[in-house]
Amino acid sequence: MAKPMWREIAETVVYALLLALLLRTFVIQAFWIPSGSMIPTLDPGDRVLVLKFWYSILRFEPKRGDIVVFRYPIDPSRDFVKRVIGLPGDSVEIKDGRVFINSRELAESYVQNPDNFTSEAPIAVPKDKYFCLGDNRPNSQDSRFWGFVPKNYLRGPAVLRYWPPSRIGRLE
Repeated sequence: MAKPMWREIAETVVYALLLALLLRTFVIQAFWIPSGSMIPTLDPGDRVLVLKFWYSILRFEPKRGDIVVFRYPIDPSRDFVKRVIGLPGDSVEIKDGRVFINSRELAESYVQNPDNFTSEAPIAVPKDKYFCLGDNRPNSQDSRFWGFVPKNYLRGPAVLRYWPPSRIGRLE
């Protein structure tokens, strides 16, 4: 005997909701960019997709230059998006708006106003932590102000901008 149509519809809706919940929890999630701290790479109002399984399930390590979404270290109920600059064990120094990693200048074509932010003394990045900066350095609250991002706070790399339609594309 065939199932009634209403039951088939209800089952389909339940399965779709479960699949969406699993995908959002473990695989991929959309995030909205609220501020200008990542200009010119990301504008306020942009929407990006984040691979949540990348660091947690697949166990890939964040790389220098990755754009990541993470829980804000001061208030873990909030999410931030920044670029990974310093990896565990690195020495990070900022001189006249230029970033040096282990005494070598980091090439950063994505930085907004590179000469318009302060110098910082060398700092060692601890094990299992990351030093993250916004691309719009003069207008970014980042690791210079609140410290390192613990590895377990990383949600995943932001890999694709899907909104606005005129700016759809891969993030680098």
